[in-house]
Amino acid sequence: MSDPVIQMSGIGRDYAGAESNASGVETTVRALRDIDLEVLRGEALAVLGPSGSGKSTLLNLLGLLDTPTRGSYRLDGREVSTLDLKELARARNQKIGFVFQRFHLVPRLDAIENVALPLRFAGIRRRERRRRAAELLEKLGLSDRATHRPAELSGGQQQRVAIARAMVCQPSLLLADEPTGALDQSTGSAILDLLTELHAEGMTLIVVTHDEALGARLPRRIRMLDGAVLTDEIVGS
Repeated sequence: MSDPVIQMSGIGRDYAGAESNASGVETTVRALRDIDLEVLRGEALAVLGPSGSGKSTLLNLLGLLDTPTRGSYRLDGREVSTLDLKELARARNQKIGFVFQRFHLVPRLDAIENVALPLRFAGIRRRERRRRAAELLEKLGLSDRATHRPAELSGGQQQRVAIARAMVCQPSLLLADEPTGALDQSTGSAILDLLTELHAEGMTLIVVTHDEALGARLPRRIRMLDGAVLTDEIVGS
């Protein structure tokens, strides 16, 4: 049986809300409520739910972009709350790949430089950075676009560059936040095909989306509402 990449127990996240007009007392918004979640290495799952359901908050916690108010989160067996700022940054760089709806490529860098950027932060030498980035661009069918900047690429090409960048450090976990949201249906379907191919090669994949059709492509589906997990099902189980 595969070992867990993610182990969450009793996770909650609270935020300070607006002051009450009646009492002047600051309210508390419970964005996440007692989340228990285990994801095994090599799993692929969709986190579904309407706007405000807690999907984005959960994604931020999974990606170490935010910290829980309470509960335990273990990533690759390590309790996240014990990590200092440098260790958190190293874990984000080496263990987690991010794919965003709006790509977030650096406009002044060409494709190969964008893909190689996480390796630069990891201290890898320039020649090795470019070699690894070029290999990934070739794998994703973009070797002929390696020297093109984002403005010279289509939306689908930009998202493939973003996926290559997310993979370049060989992370334990790939997090995709509405990865097809800025693309037309045909291009979005091709990007999802690519993500499912990466999963078939062993990548652990979590896709956060409100798109039911996208969620239906993945074998495990978690539905959230009001900051809590409503259902967690594996299709065919």
